[in-house]
Amino acid sequence: MKGPQKYRSKGRIFADILRAVADNGPAKVTHVLYQANLSHDRLTKYLVQLEESGLIVKEQDGDRAAYSITDKGTRFIAEFRKMEDFADAFGLDI
Repeated sequence: MKGPQKYRSKGRIFADILRAVADNGPAKVTHVLYQANLSHDRLTKYLVQLEESGLIVKEQDGDRAAYSITDKGTRFIAEFRKMEDFADAFGLDI
């Protein structure tokens, strides 16, 4: 179990969102919201950025949106995990 909640970098937030989408895809905003532990406003902003970067795709079903991870998003998670392992090996936070 981790200690007190620390500041999350933008990269870590992106990775948390991408993991939530990968775990629940196609993921509804509510599922991502809870799993990534973000406010609705912040999540919406980050989802737009991730979509513009080609890491996720938005699927619209009437007034409901769901998100799926792309191959590029899956690669981001894999590379971020490598960075986490590297940082952990040296006792650093990223």
